[in-house]
Amino acid sequence: MAARPRRKPLADQEILVRDARQSDLPALLEIYNDAVLTSPATFDLEPQTLAQRKKWFLEHGRSFPLVVAEAHGRVIGYASLSRFRDKPGYSKSAEDSVYVHKDFQGGGVGKALMRVILERAVALGYHTVVAGIVPPNEASVRLHEGFGFVYVGNFKEVGFKFSRWQDVAFYQLFLPTKTSKS
Repeated sequence: MAARPRRKPLADQEILVRDARQSDLPALLEIYNDAVLTSPATFDLEPQTLAQRKKWFLEHGRSFPLVVAEAHGRVIGYASLSRFRDKPGYSKSAEDSVYVHKDFQGGGVGKALMRVILERAVALGYHTVVAGIVPPNEASVRLHEGFGFVYVGNFKEVGFKFSRWQDVAFYQLFLPTKTSKS
């Protein structure tokens, strides 16, 4: 897959990062389905329906925030925290996801989203955030490493997409402890 050209960065004041609303679902679906069809970043093999994305949306909330980046009134990306694993002992670990509309990749949107989602993770008292990145996704690696994530391992051939086995590289960030102000 050819690398997309780097975009002119949007000014920070042009990007509003806010909590996602149900009315954002059509834009979120468009962004996600583009990744489904063009990228191994997700192991969904078929485009999602609005009903499927609504179910996914409802899985997010206070403990698992979902935020969107908006520019000039248009949703151009989103980030979320999700349950890392289902067992109670994993409750202080989360997995992040960041998706940016293809027309806005390389313009600072991912950084704006990552900054907010990590601030939320700290505020929620998470200990660590994990990212699974399907190589080669240098943009995602740069984004995560830019925020202090470190490579911790690689699962070989755990997903099958685009007629080939895909690896997943794992990156991890330990978060600062939330301190109370006295």
